[in-house]
Amino acid sequence: MTSTVDVLARPEAPAERTPSRRRARLPDLRRWISPIALIGLWQLASGTGLLPPDKLSSPWTVLQAGVETARSGELGDAFAVSVGRVGLGFAIGASIAMLLGIVAGLSTWGNLLIDPPLQMLRTLPFLGLIPLFILWFGIGEQPKIILVALGVAFPLYLNVHSGIRNVDDQLVEATTALGFTRWERLWHVILPAAVPQTLVGLRQSLGIAWLALIVGETVNADAGLGYLINNAREFLRTDVIVVGLLVYAVLGLVTDALVRLLEGRALRWRRT
Repeated sequence: MTSTVDVLARPEAPAERTPSRRRARLPDLRRWISPIALIGLWQLASGTGLLPPDKLSSPWTVLQAGVETARSGELGDAFAVSVGRVGLGFAIGASIAMLLGIVAGLSTWGNLLIDPPLQMLRTLPFLGLIPLFILWFGIGEQPKIILVALGVAFPLYLNVHSGIRNVDDQLVEATTALGFTRWERLWHVILPAAVPQTLVGLRQSLGIAWLALIVGETVNADAGLGYLINNAREFLRTDVIVVGLLVYAVLGLVTDALVRLLEGRALRWRRT
């Protein structure tokens, strides 16, 4: 006869937990119902004439245009140019935001000197600065890269600054009691505690980076996805316009997924 102690000491069988874990890891296919239904309605409206092709091409026509521009190399060249612009603008904006956020978050004088002007500047509609950037830097690559850098810098700075300023005071007091140096306290406690908030800012800044690039590339661009869309507009090619917009959307989703993957690996300690 099995005793109560044996029952309590018996470990939980792995087979009893496996189905729930598998269900948690599998993607929920129901999320695809509404997007597929919308595409079907779009195709139906185009096929019945409710949606004229000069207003919006059908999904099938958009797919054919995407294959055509990809085979010609036009889409690949535009893709490479746009990714390069976002990469450079993001590197500049993120570097500035991280530096200013750390200085303003750690230092009282840094907070007093850096935070007020940045709070004022971030209220400006940075997309409205395009005419001024054109006057200052011309119509080359500089205005587009600076526009992306501005879009990246402000949300990332706010989250880095907030993450550092909101570190638990008890953790800082514990490091003092344990005899940590200032560098050890920064490296082992303050910066790791600010990582979750920083990753939130990273996701926000990447989304705004693509938005800034879309606007920048539709103004005096001679290459990139925005240039491809502008050319298509001149020839009333709504199918190519939709292709360019879809590529922008896919790039935004991919970069966001990469940050979420980084977040999952960097914050494994928060899992229950």
